[in-house]
Amino acid sequence: MSETLKLAAETRARAGKGASRAVRRTGRVPAVIYGAGQPAVTIHVEEKLLVRQLSSGHFMNSIVELTVDGGAAVRTLPRDVQFHPVTDRPIHVDFLRVSADAVITVAVPVHFVDEDKSPGMKRGAVLNVVRHELQLDCPSNAIPDQIDISLAGRDVGDSIHISAVVLPAGVTSHIHDRDFTIATMVAPSALKSETDAAEATA
Repeated sequence: MSETLKLAAETRARAGKGASRAVRRTGRVPAVIYGAGQPAVTIHVEEKLLVRQLSSGHFMNSIVELTVDGGAAVRTLPRDVQFHPVTDRPIHVDFLRVSADAVITVAVPVHFVDEDKSPGMKRGAVLNVVRHELQLDCPSNAIPDQIDISLAGRDVGDSIHISAVVLPAGVTSHIHDRDFTIATMVAPSALKSETDAAEATA
């Protein structure tokens, strides 16, 4: 399961572009906490620590406990990170309050395993990944880091649909109305040429 991240935060006395620029000059990133029927709170967090957590690769699907002004931790889920168009530094973050028993929608990366057990991969097939992430509904205290999808038994021409994926207990696909494709196993060029030649001879 995705680990809970922790960030210390301080409230911002002033909002607005000028105040945000002043905060950034001190090595901090403006942010806001909202949701759960409570008033929004404007805060700022340390840029270096935020960048370190962003580089983990699963910041957007991790619970972040924000300790504001040394008070009790607030459970949140990052909902948006804005980056500077030139420097790519984070310039603003939106955090959504969540309760421990809340069911939330997150984007979870997929990871393919058992390539050595796939006849298609042994023949040199190319795995064409249609969806690198899955939109999943899951408990806020049980967010998976990734979804492992087995390629065992898969051959050239096979497609992997969401119905074939085993999801953790309590986790469901956010898309319910169709059995969408996650990946297909495509023949390599050399194998296609051999097949075409065989068909032409026949």
